[in-house]
Amino acid sequence: MDRICRDRIRIYNGMPARDLGNEGWHKPWSGGNGGSCVEAMKLGDGRVALRQSTDPDGPALIYTLHEMERFIQGAKAGEADFLLA
Repeated sequence: MDRICRDRIRIYNGMPARDLGNEGWHKPWSGGNGGSCVEAMKLGDGRVALRQSTDPDGPALIYTLHEMERFIQGAKAGEADFLLA
């Protein structure tokens, strides 16, 4: 479902991340990877936007809070370990 919430813009999956602005992005998964990391922003309606730090003007992936909760819980439980094998 498309929603309008940040500065009255239509927020949708795959939208240009730059349209969400530059403030509010965090790098919770950064480390010794040369600056290539995922950035996250919590939106006003509770959804979460993700973007690639090396391409801040690229697409933003928009997830519901429930989707992010399930992903993080699953990752902690090892359900995503196959991605690293």
